[in-house]
Amino acid sequence: MPEPQKIKIFDTTLRDGEQSPGASMNLTEKLEVAQALIDLGVDVIEAGFPIASPGDFDAVREIATTMKGATICGLARCNDKDIDRAWEALKHSEDPRIHVFLATSAIHREFKLQMTPEQIIHKAVEGVQRAVQYCDDVEFSPEDAARTEIDFLCEVVEKTIAAGATTVNIPDTVGYATPSHMASHIKALVDRVPNIDKAVISIHCHNDLGLAVANSLAAVQEGAGQIECTINGIGERAGNTALEEVVMAMKTRSDFFNYQTGIHTNRLVPTSRLVSTVTGIQVQRNKAIVGRNAFAHEAGIHQDGMLKEPSTYEIMRPEDVGFAKTDLVLGKHSGRAALADRAKQLGYRLTGEQLQDVFTAFKELADRKKEVYDGDISALIENKVYGEIEDVWSLVNFELLTQSGSMATIKLTLGKKGEEVSCELTDGDGPIDAAFLATEKLTGLSLVCKDFQVRSATIGRDAQGEVIVRVEHDGEEFKGRGVSTNTVEATITAVLNSVNRIEITKKLRSESRLQRKEFS
Repeated sequence: MPEPQKIKIFDTTLRDGEQSPGASMNLTEKLEVAQALIDLGVDVIEAGFPIASPGDFDAVREIATTMKGATICGLARCNDKDIDRAWEALKHSEDPRIHVFLATSAIHREFKLQMTPEQIIHKAVEGVQRAVQYCDDVEFSPEDAARTEIDFLCEVVEKTIAAGATTVNIPDTVGYATPSHMASHIKALVDRVPNIDKAVISIHCHNDLGLAVANSLAAVQEGAGQIECTINGIGERAGNTALEEVVMAMKTRSDFFNYQTGIHTNRLVPTSRLVSTVTGIQVQRNKAIVGRNAFAHEAGIHQDGMLKEPSTYEIMRPEDVGFAKTDLVLGKHSGRAALADRAKQLGYRLTGEQLQDVFTAFKELADRKKEVYDGDISALIENKVYGEIEDVWSLVNFELLTQSGSMATIKLTLGKKGEEVSCELTDGDGPIDAAFLATEKLTGLSLVCKDFQVRSATIGRDAQGEVIVRVEHDGEEFKGRGVSTNTVEATITAVLNSVNRIEITKKLRSESRLQRKEFS
């Protein structure tokens, strides 16, 4: 068999992934995800759409300035302002890429752009030429390529490569294609575009029909050299090609797919958990590769086979994707070194200060639980390192009285800037409602609960409960996360986490207004 072909992995979690409803990230979270993607080994990070908002611009600029080890890419429409803004954000990167796009399908030409095919080609070429003035690495995407007439698609691709595009991306923007459809499009480009050897063919598939991974693999088999994807498959509508799935498909079936990537697959689960934590989008239990049940076996026949030979029912080893081989137990007598070693085994890289924070929380948890499992440790790390933001409000203490047929009574004490405030109320329709109402009263913020999720982080009656909330305040949604063996405590912590996000957002906007006022 010939040497495996290298396939570039282009990650768009921070751009297309963040477009999932409710998945927005702040700057700190984006930097954490970007570093995790570099540790994972992705080739290209699409850091955002710089002209979309000041926040997007700042995130792309900060990632481009501080991150090394991957190409940093910014998205732009085919117009001067977008491209200029993208370069302004990217110009300090050691390896920048400008990604320009323009719709090409008949339905987009007629209804969205109201442009002729000739106008589309002219504008696409102009956009690429402007980007090339700034940057040698330019990617062009004919949006909705999967529904674009193949003759016109070939013409657009040929002209944009001639204009300087070094990568041509073929998006299935609405998840319409099938594997044979996508394969035929890529084959046509390889066979009919005379200068196709001057550029890398990329593929960007959406998952509306559940075919994104299959379509991406079909494209690679016909000559695509780059796959665009996201962690956990998050993205617009039904999402994108899932990075972990397409990478492990090529690795596990190397007998069929003679390709390789630069992905460190033992980082897949930690990266998946990080993205889930910062976006608040939970990974379904039966999700391929990174779901909690991906390597779980309950059926007796399966368990018997696994005990005799793991390969009877597992085509991959759990440790190859970042799951711990065994769920080992730590206790209250375990030391910092043991915790650091376990965190490393689970795929987390902690600084000394982060380790101390996690160790303190670990000791508190170990006093409440007899056994602390790997899942507990992961939950602690994600909550202490990735889940926390600046504490404006913090939980000091609470007392709760509830019984069937009666309203819940709660006494809540919160801390803010070294001072404590308390309230007691008997209005809650259950303990969770009481926790929300008391938090609203003390913080003075009106909150509408849009989503409330509780799950067990580990096993056993004393397992930690993880609470994810989404609240609406002044027409905006904010997420919050809390972890505790006490579900009510986890709820209060999650609500306060969202409240702190609201407070910080208000503070930043106020500072931004002042700066603009001073500047003017």
